[in-house]
Amino acid sequence: MMGDILRSDSDGVILKNPNIASMKEDVLYHISLSSGTHDLKEMFGDIRFVCMGGTPKRMEGFAHFIQKELNIKLPTGTVLEDISRHSYRYSMFKIGPVLSISHGMGIPSVSIMLHEVIKLIYHAQCKDVTFIRIGTCGGIGLPGGSLVITEEAVDGLMHPYLELHVLGKMVQRPAILDSEVAKEIKSLANEKFPHYKTVLGRTMCTYDFYEGKFY
Repeated sequence: MMGDILRSDSDGVILKNPNIASMKEDVLYHISLSSGTHDLKEMFGDIRFVCMGGTPKRMEGFAHFIQKELNIKLPTGTVLEDISRHSYRYSMFKIGPVLSISHGMGIPSVSIMLHEVIKLIYHAQCKDVTFIRIGTCGGIGLPGGSLVITEEAVDGLMHPYLELHVLGKMVQRPAILDSEVAKEIKSLANEKFPHYKTVLGRTMCTYDFYEGKFY
């Protein structure tokens, strides 16, 4: 299992696109939300954790797990709802301060989701939000069932950055993770799950499930 960790700061999310602040409406198409038709601050302003995983069922199950762990009681007559069900692409569940969302498979799918969820966090004016990816992966040099907490993400050539084309130019975006969050999670895992082997390690991310990940 692995967790890839990102955190916003106490001032909230700062977007690199200066045009978003002046837009009349920002349509978050792939998660079926819009700043023009939804009160995103009212709906999501209390979010502190964004937890992501590959499949809708996994993240629905995680939302139920969080509901139980935090002892959150839903209002009478309501159920946990897939907020993004009408997008037919991602599934998203909100339970208290936690957003549980599926991201599909591969870097392109994760990138689309992150673009829109980060803008959602921006419009909701959330502060000090921690992003964590939870999931399974293959491992090298570790026994099956180990818990790996990512301290560095690399591409298929073991470079610690994401390389992609942006507006006709090749751009390298460094994979910088929050080391303090990783250490905190490892400390909690050692305390709560001493029967698991828990380590800090690298995670390889590629564009392809089969050919791309074999180094």
